[in-house]
Order: sequence, then structure tokens, then C-alpha cells
Amino acid sequence: MRVVEVTAYGGPEVLVSARRPEPDPADAPGRVRVRLKAAAVNQADLKIRSGRLAAALGELAPPFVLGYDFAGVLADPAPGLPAGTRVAGFVPWVAEGTGAGTYAETILVDPAWLAPVPDEVDFTAAASLPLPALTAAQALDLLALPEGATLLVTGASGVVGRLAVQLAARSGLRVIALGDAADAHELRVLGAHGVVGRGAPDEVITGVLGFAPERVDGVLDTALIADPLLPAVKDGGVFVSASGERMPVAERDIRVDAVVGRPDAARLKELLELLGAGGLATRVADVLPLEEAAEAHRRVEAGHRPGRIVLMI
Repeated sequence: MRVVEVTAYGGPEVLVSARRPEPDPADAPGRVRVRLKAAAVNQADLKIRSGRLAAALGELAPPFVLGYDFAGVLADPAPGLPAGTRVAGFVPWVAEGTGAGTYAETILVDPAWLAPVPDEVDFTAAASLPLPALTAAQALDLLALPEGATLLVTGASGVVGRLAVQLAARSGLRVIALGDAADAHELRVLGAHGVVGRGAPDEVITGVLGFAPERVDGVLDTALIADPLLPAVKDGGVFVSASGERMPVAERDIRVDAVVGRPDAARLKELLELLGAGGLATRVADVLPLEEAAEAHRRVEAGHRPGRIVLMI
């Protein structure tokens, strides 16, 4: 089968098309095959490819196959899902230490990672959703804010932040979005009560306090700003980072935590159904063939357009 491998740590040029044997379920009891139709490119893919996260990979070293999010067709029956079902999910390949991500024609997965894709959702949209949407939903679980509480979402123009704005607003939170000024109207349409443009820390805090004079109950920091945001948080509030890479030093009884997205088939099924019903919006910026994974990485690094880049397989 076709794959795209990371042959060494470095720039996009280290992504090379290759052939590998198709995975065999007999080698991994309990796993099933999915024939992929689409795989989304994540920021984490770029960090792993460059070597920034080499320490987190432990003994795993190139060559390996990148990729978390996917959508495709189930080749083997799974509990509650017959062969031929359109499915989506994400592969926690780093945690599993397999080096077998989703830049491939066929993957082996745990059925607990899979959710059916509604007929109304195409493969590109389905592949764009799993990891960022589950990360956003699980971050909101960690925040555990009551209905009516005020939440600041940073990086609201980004993939996780944009989804978090929508999910938080749907759950009854008063959302302040920190994002690109050009996205202000769209973020309000998606549910933000107020939008603050990016800028120097003092400018951001002033903007936030213009919408929340008594400071916010919580922060979901997808932009990894960390400490400069703490003045905007109430005493005893909560701060959740979308990555453990940058964490603020807790003060004033503010609870600090980080979310690590994890597979959750039942939650993903709800999110995909919400997407299919028009209650959740995802954004795909570009679609490229699998063989152009290196170009996809270049475009993500260049920040060419908001939204996800999806590889068609």
C-alpha cells in the first residue's frame, strides 16, 4: 500500500512516498482495518516531523508515518459497525508507539476509536474533525464551568479554538474569543459574545476586561499564551491549556490544567452528527493528494489560509 514516511527529522522535504505491506488484523487481535479516503494535517505532525517532539517519541525514530485524523471505509466488521461503514476517528499512534499514522491507504485501528460518519458529511469534512473537536470538548469538560460563566478562548481563529467557541456557546457559556480581527464577524456568528483582536498582552487584557469587567471565570488557551493571560482570570478561576508545552504558573487559587485529546467514539459520534445537522462548522482550507504531503506541510507552515489541509487518499 502507499504511505508517506518521515525519513529523518527536518523540513517538509523529509516526507517521502513509499510502499509498505498492508496491515494484517491477524497481527493485532481486536483491531480492524479502515481503507482511508482522507487524512487531515495537524500542527502536531509538523512538530514531530521537525524533531521538536523527538523526546516525546521515546525509542520511536524515523522512518515512521505521521497523521492522526482520518475518514474512510471500514474493511472489517467491528462491534456495532458492519464492514462498509463510513467511519472517522483519530489514531493515538505516538502514545501507542507504533509509528503507524494516517498518511496511508489502510490502517489498523481499535474499534473504540471509530464513529460512523453521517451521510450528510463528506470524507474531507469528517477527517477534519476528530482530534481538534474532541480536544475542544474534553477541554470544556476539564474547565467544568457552569452555564452562564464567562470563558476566554484564545486562538479562536485556529482549528481547536474555532470549534471550542462553538461548543462552549452551545453549552451556555458566555464566550470571549481572542482571534484575528478579520474573523470577528464570523466568530460572533459562531457564538462568541465578544471578540478581541490579537496584540500585546496589555492590549489583550484591556480588550477582555471590556467584555468581562470582573474578569473571566476560565480560559481555554489554544494559542499557548500562558502567563500573560492570568490577570484576566478571577481569583479561584480555571485555566486550561490545549497543550502542555506552555503552562502558566498558578496564582490566586487559579486551577491550571492541560488537555490531551484522547479517542472517544461516543463523543465523536455526537460531534459528527452535530456537524451533519449543521450545528457545528468545520473549515477545510485545501485538499491535496497524499503524495503532496510535503506541500501540505509547507502550506501549513506558511499559514496560507485559515482552516485545515486534508490529504485525499
